[in-house]
Amino acid sequence: MNTIPLVGLFDQYQDIKGEVDSAIENIIVNSSFVGGKEVRMFEEEFAKYCEAKACVGVGNGTDALYLTLRALNIGQGDEVITVAHTFIATSEAISMAGATPVFVDISEDTMLMNPDLLESAITERTKAIIPVHIYGQPCDMDKIMEIARRHNLRVVEDAAQAHGARWHGQRAGSIGDAGCFSFYPGKNLGAFGDAGAVVSNDEALIERIRMVANHGRLEKYTHKMEGV
Repeated sequence: MNTIPLVGLFDQYQDIKGEVDSAIENIIVNSSFVGGKEVRMFEEEFAKYCEAKACVGVGNGTDALYLTLRALNIGQGDEVITVAHTFIATSEAISMAGATPVFVDISEDTMLMNPDLLESAITERTKAIIPVHIYGQPCDMDKIMEIARRHNLRVVEDAAQAHGARWHGQRAGSIGDAGCFSFYPGKNLGAFGDAGAVVSNDEALIERIRMVANHGRLEKYTHKMEGV
């Protein structure tokens, strides 16, 4: 019996082999292995693609969520509302930050967060909502943002499976306080290895995420906060 691969990574590579090999060789020759100009170029281009003001590249999609929560000062004693119908990394990042994931159900017709159930899950400990855009479908961000504003909650979009999707003309990831992306090889936009990014229209938040991701560093051997 023949099988049809769901994701043909080798075939994808063949289509862009010359461009990719040249880019990797340049990085090796220039010894630009961590946070080099190629990363900054990607951040600028991906922010533009997502129609957001800024972007920071991170290690993976889980880091994108975790670092964003840390940068928003969400942690011990706080609650974050999300859904169970997602990869474990969504709730895992909440727990890693020290907060407690609180689950609401999904809508039967979309398999996305049901915004009509959000308010019943909000308590005095709730600090944020993480809607998960899945199967290329964005959540109902109009309702989610309206509820979040009314209750003074942060919104962190898990857009790991929604690169390029739009909600009423707006790119997924550019609507809430921040949008978190995964570039795992099998994603809509995959990396050679593992990678992730956070986009936002809050440039100060992006710089804070960048600092947390770099051990809270201001400059060499000068650290402002505890990071990772």
